[in-house]
Amino acid sequence: MVEGSSVAEVVARQLESFLLAGNYDGAKLLLQPVQPVDAAEAIGLLPQTRQALAFRLLPKDGAIEVYEYLDSEVQQSLIERLRSGEVLELVEQMSPDDRVRLFDELPAKVVRDLLTRLSPAERRVTAQMLGYGSGTAGRLMTNEFIDLKEFHSAAQALDIVRRRAKDTETVYSLYITDASRHLTGILSLRDLVTADPEDRLGDVMTREVVSVATEADQEEVARVIQRYDFLAVPVVDREQRLVGIITVDDVIDVIQQEATRDLYAAGAVQAGDDDDYFRSSLFTIARRRVVWLLVLLVANTGTSAVIASEQGVLKQVVMLAAFIPLLIGTGGNVGAQSSTVVIRGLSTQRLQSLGAWRAVGRETLAGALLGVLMALVVVPWAWQMGGSVLVASAAGLSLVAIATLAATAGAALPLLFSRLGLDPALMSAPFITTATDVAGVFIYLRTASWLLSRFGSG
Repeated sequence: MVEGSSVAEVVARQLESFLLAGNYDGAKLLLQPVQPVDAAEAIGLLPQTRQALAFRLLPKDGAIEVYEYLDSEVQQSLIERLRSGEVLELVEQMSPDDRVRLFDELPAKVVRDLLTRLSPAERRVTAQMLGYGSGTAGRLMTNEFIDLKEFHSAAQALDIVRRRAKDTETVYSLYITDASRHLTGILSLRDLVTADPEDRLGDVMTREVVSVATEADQEEVARVIQRYDFLAVPVVDREQRLVGIITVDDVIDVIQQEATRDLYAAGAVQAGDDDDYFRSSLFTIARRRVVWLLVLLVANTGTSAVIASEQGVLKQVVMLAAFIPLLIGTGGNVGAQSSTVVIRGLSTQRLQSLGAWRAVGRETLAGALLGVLMALVVVPWAWQMGGSVLVASAAGLSLVAIATLAATAGAALPLLFSRLGLDPALMSAPFITTATDVAGVFIYLRTASWLLSRFGSG
């Protein structure tokens, strides 16, 4: 393997050379031992005109799994290029959760056409999952699970697992339901294998089952799986009937998606329907960023207005202007730090145990302490640079006040957004920085004005 290259990149280069030479047998042999996820990435790296040809060369029993790993753009491209019968067979054999994610990306007309051509069973399952809200457990779940009954013996249950294992997403967690499909217990494959063949499942199963509702947010599902180290979590409807499961691989995708959205929000970038920012057009990139930039631009006019209103002080002591960037920059940095730790604490639910008021109070004290420590450095330097006790005092006092205010705002505003039901990540570093810029300049120049009126310009 070429150093620095991934498996997929190496496969993609070799695959393209085979296709260019018309050596389709060589391409087939190349793809056979490749893991599905690497094969999917390799096909995605090919020119669009060769992706469908490469996909057709995959072994038939492995093509579905590879397709489920492809990027949504490549999936859509293949649907356009493959023959109608091939598309229908592909969509029919997909896992219900992966099929729903694909349908979310396709035009409505294409989805309607594919839905009408699915088998009745697959059409019913897909329509049911599409009926749940985006980002909910119902939209994320799959109905490919193994459910058993309490009266089954361990030997009978093992026979059922063997028969249904090929058609289910996971066999490591087995679910016990009653005649009305209510979830009554759970059993691990380990416990089933080690149980006496004559034991009833009702005697060996675990009755305390952790489950999520169909309308639960996907982030809540991720937290449940992370908290209990589950490989899968059952999904129940309002009547506590088992309707699906969500596996850990789907939750990893959710965590990545939510982390991307939070990072975009932290940089004041509007998140799109997908997280592939670098494949977006320049117009789309500009559209995602310009809205928040215009909001911040308008907000920053407050800083200019404050400076204009206090120009009398600046005319008397011009040296004051030299420390404006330092003070507002420090305030923005302190506020950004506080907002970052609070937003992360809300995301991981670590902050809830501390409490909102205590968290804000803690950050306020931290901001004050940071302000004092930085003032010990800034005051002597400002005195030496400006040759004025007034400038040094104004810079030092303002630095403590600005750092305290910035830390308080950085902690309080994300908590306020959370309380209002908004995404705390929206109250990100750029917004905190802009707010503290305006407040910081006002505090600094008003402090300088007060010192000047009390002690003169010396």
